[in-house]
Amino acid sequence: MSLKMKHFVIFITFILFSCAQRQASLVKIDAKQVAIDSTAGTATAIQEFITPYQNRVNTILDSTLAYAPRPLTKVDGEYNTSEGNLMADIILSEANPIFKSRTGNSIDFVLLNHGGIRSNISTGNVSARTAYEVMPFENSIVVVELTGTSVLEMAHFLIASKRAHPIAGLQIIIDKNDELKSLTIQGKPFSEKQHYFVATSNYLVSGGDNMVFFKNMLNITNTNYLIRNAMIDYFKKVDTLTAAVDNRFYKIN
Repeated sequence: MSLKMKHFVIFITFILFSCAQRQASLVKIDAKQVAIDSTAGTATAIQEFITPYQNRVNTILDSTLAYAPRPLTKVDGEYNTSEGNLMADIILSEANPIFKSRTGNSIDFVLLNHGGIRSNISTGNVSARTAYEVMPFENSIVVVELTGTSVLEMAHFLIASKRAHPIAGLQIIIDKNDELKSLTIQGKPFSEKQHYFVATSNYLVSGGDNMVFFKNMLNITNTNYLIRNAMIDYFKKVDTLTAAVDNRFYKIN
């Protein structure tokens, strides 16, 4: 190798080594605020691309599945409501076959939370969009096994909460002093020695809405079934929604 070539190789090696030793450092940060308001223009190409998909989604969401002859709300009863009863009854009817096929057991009762219902069901056509409005969350149905002691704690919680938390499969009767007078599950007297399978939401079993009695659950089965999807499946099966305030939870005066 010639002397010039050796010098060139040494020079290139020195440059590469020096670059390898240098570390990048932050020199300057520039930022500006971009307002997104009514003055912002429409990206025509993007809008043209998504419009067919948007129209298809809207068609699916707005297709009539059932009919509500009167409004269903979560505020038309003191201890239970028409909409809350419908929600709880849907969970019991739609989730029980799944739970039974996986475990061989049946759901004893359902407990949801009053605050989880986000919209009324208006008189008229009921669609998948209705289910999204009532239940906009991605909450799924889980079934937990509770001891009789935990179920009794749950009953006292419901009485003290003064809210119409949706229930199905059980009946709570209280006296004029708000003391528990009767508790039946699937039409049978409650037994503190027995274990019960309760369908609820994954949000509540994690302690949501202060339902801490779930922390003592013995087992949990995740159905991987969204509450919203259960509603849609139920709407497809029925022609008319007939839920009403009833005697599943009431007070004797």
